Amino acid sequence: MKRFALSLALALLLTACGQTGPNNTLPTEPTGTWQLGQKAYNDICARCHEEGLDGAPRTGDRAAWNDRSHLWEAVLFEHANSGYYEMPAKGGAETLDDATVARAAEYMLTLTYPDTPRD
Repeated sequence: MKRFALSLALALLLTACGQTGPNNTLPTEPTGTWQLGQKAYNDICARCHEEGLDGAPRTGDRAAWNDRSHLWEAVLFEHANSGYYEMPAKGGAETLDDATVARAAEYMLTLTYPDTPRD
C-alpha cells in the first residue's frame, strides 16, 4: 500500500510539473489543473497554512518547511491525503479526490518555493 501511495504521489507530481509559467514561475492567469490546485488551496488549505494554525507550516515561510524529509513532496502529498498530527485528511474536505489534494499541495509548494524547478 505504501508503494502504491508513493507511486501515486510521484505520478501526480510529474503530472503537475508543467503547471508553472516560463522559467518555472507562477502563471499570471491560472488555468486547468493549476486553477484547481489554487482553488482547493484557497478554499481548504489556506485557512490553516496562511496563519500557521495548530502548528501548520505557513505557506511562503521556507524556514517552516526546511526540516522536512528529503522526500518532502511525496511525504507532503501523503500527509495531505491521509492527515498528519492536527491536520485532518484532505484538510477536512473528505470529498476532495486525491488528484485535487495533490494539486493543492503542489500549489502551496510553488508559493513557498517559486524559484525551485518542478521537473
